[in-house]
Amino acid sequence: MPPLTKQVRNQLEAAVTSARETAEAGARSALDYLGVACASPPAYLDEVRRGLRDRLRLHGRQLGDRLKGDTPWTMDRLVEETAYEHWHRMFFARFLEAKDLLIYRSSGGPVPVTLEDCESLAPMEKAEDGREFAERCAARMLPGIFRAGSPAFELLLPPESRQDLAKIIADLPPEVFEADDSLGWCYQHHQSRRKNEINASEVKIGERELPSVTQLFSEPYMVGFLLDNTLGAWWATRKLSGADLATAGNEDELRRRIGLPGAPLAWLRFVRDGEGPWTPAAGTFARWPDRLADFRMLDPCCGSGHFLVAAFKMLVPMRMADE
Repeated sequence: MPPLTKQVRNQLEAAVTSARETAEAGARSALDYLGVACASPPAYLDEVRRGLRDRLRLHGRQLGDRLKGDTPWTMDRLVEETAYEHWHRMFFARFLEAKDLLIYRSSGGPVPVTLEDCESLAPMEKAEDGREFAERCAARMLPGIFRAGSPAFELLLPPESRQDLAKIIADLPPEVFEADDSLGWCYQHHQSRRKNEINASEVKIGERELPSVTQLFSEPYMVGFLLDNTLGAWWATRKLSGADLATAGNEDELRRRIGLPGAPLAWLRFVRDGEGPWTPAAGTFARWPDRLADFRMLDPCCGSGHFLVAAFKMLVPMRMADE
């Protein structure tokens, strides 16, 4: 799918910003009920909730909150993480469902399910509701993202918070869950308001502020330009003949000769010295492998995979044409 339009991205940013506020308010309320920031547990807690309170306090201290021996006690980091984990899992389940990738492992084997299916399965699986069961399915599929045993997931957000978050997701247009770059913008927009607050305050950037002001995702044209002038330049070097490079009248002619459906190489640039042959402006990448089957890619600053997804969509038509 094409990247999100500016209008839909603005709509997504407003939704994600609102969701963060809603989730954090719900998380703080649930943690306050357990008395996580209090010196001693509330008398109304049963043994199970006391145990959860202890695990949450330990996790909060691991995150850097002051929950023992310091005054005043704080749990801001625990609130942020708990809210983020719940929102992220709920949102990710919707992404998976939209792609027919939300999998339920039944006795007959794994099958894709919709949110409606999850509503039917929830009572049998002892889930709060269909959405909560969908989140469980997403968590089982992605244990590296949604950590099993995290006390954040043992804590239930208030029903009204979950309902508000579900409505925010339901009100988003379908293209949000279909475009290739949506998930990256979701992560960046999660930090938008915090980033603006930090910049406006002009405070010194420390470890608490760093993630908000440095988490940036690449615009589609940036991804296209960089890939076309690396992978695309490598492709041009190996697919254009000496006659092609010597006789072409302009860059567009060269791009038309090597462009493929799904990989038009619209950003690929060529240069020439006087009337000499054209050459890719970024170079010929002579030390790269000569076969795409041997190609490997590393994105050392990978966020949600904008470059990896775009590279994959280039490599597929290239390998089909090559092999």
